[in-house]
Amino acid sequence: MDEARLEPVGNGRAAVTEGWFVVDARDAPWVQREPFGFRGRFELDGRLAAGTGFDPVHFEQLGIGLAVLEPGKPSSMYHGEAGQEDFLVLSGECVAIVEEQERPMRQWDLLHCPPWTKHVLVGAGDEPCVVLMAGARVEGGIVYAVSEVAARYGASVSAETGSPHEAYAQYEHWQPAVTKPQL
Repeated sequence: MDEARLEPVGNGRAAVTEGWFVVDARDAPWVQREPFGFRGRFELDGRLAAGTGFDPVHFEQLGIGLAVLEPGKPSSMYHGEAGQEDFLVLSGECVAIVEEQERPMRQWDLLHCPPWTKHVLVGAGDEPCVVLMAGARVEGGIVYAVSEVAARYGASVSAETGSPHEAYAQYEHWQPAVTKPQL
């Protein structure tokens, strides 16, 4: 397997060809979206590739990224999906809402979600929370479920849907971050 070529894209450096690579997370492209915080991207998705002259580079088997959550802000809308997802808190604190239960998480805590486990993370404490997110890429879809607990944090849909476009209709799309979070 050849080494991927890293090139400047947006506000970071990303692989623009297939292959193995090493990149410092602080140098990766970062995006942001209110109220969901920042995401560090390690693959060149279509939005990041737009206007660069490079084709998207997609990880076929495993999605992986970093989330930086401000206190009281959710990582996403409450959902479950066909693939396994795992979340490792690297710094700070958050609350995991899993199947309508709240669980506090702090540095080095791992949340494991088997397929179809409904969940969302919400930043907690006095400082941003940095989370490593990993998820299997499998067929089968996603469901955004109504949750009384997640609704208290602004992280629930009003009606169940399998459409990300419907679930996030009231929010702007992810945009390149103007400034990157401090890691």
